[in-house]
Amino acid sequence: MSHKTFNIIVEQGFDGYLISSVIELPGCHTQAKSHDDLFARTKEAIELYLEENKKFKSEHRFVSLQQISV
Repeated sequence: MSHKTFNIIVEQGFDGYLISSVIELPGCHTQAKSHDDLFARTKEAIELYLEENKKFKSEHRFVSLQQISV
């Protein structure tokens, strides 16, 4: 299996869980209580996503992450 690099956003929910969302894979996210568990679960989620979507080609290219206040 060739290695691919994906970008993830990590957020913390009100319940304290960490949540990861894979930018290039719509709907691919998971949660855990620690960063180590989150990254392990995120890798597993990516592998499962790609296994189920073998023909998937990402049309997204990560450019940057910004914050804006309104």
